[in-house]
Amino acid sequence: QVQLVESGGGLVQAGGSLRLSCAASGRAFRLYAMAWFRQASGKEREFVAGISWNGGNTYYADSVKGRFTISRDNAKNTVYLQMNSLKPEDTAVYYCAAGTSIRTTAVEYDGWGRGTQVTVSS
Repeated sequence: QVQLVESGGGLVQAGGSLRLSCAASGRAFRLYAMAWFRQASGKEREFVAGISWNGGNTYYADSVKGRFTISRDNAKNTVYLQMNSLKPEDTAVYYCAAGTSIRTTAVEYDGWGRGTQVTVSS
């Protein structure tokens, strides 16, 4: 099973940008579809973006479409989430996850990182 570690979170003003990274261990990384989820305080974990094993397909939640971009570098075993035009409602703990294909439900994913906090001030 792939091990995942997120980084890049922090405090940013509304309208700003952040780039999250998720580093994976294990040679099998390139075989996994990867996704970013987020969980705001008191709310359920929600899908943000997903990318296929080779980067050929991506999928976004409507709430982030046009603002966030998911990408991956299989040579570096890393998946990224570029977040632009951030809003206070984007505040959450962001998690990366590994699965067999892009799915929007958390239960479909096998491996999870511990998350990185993103806070957007108004």
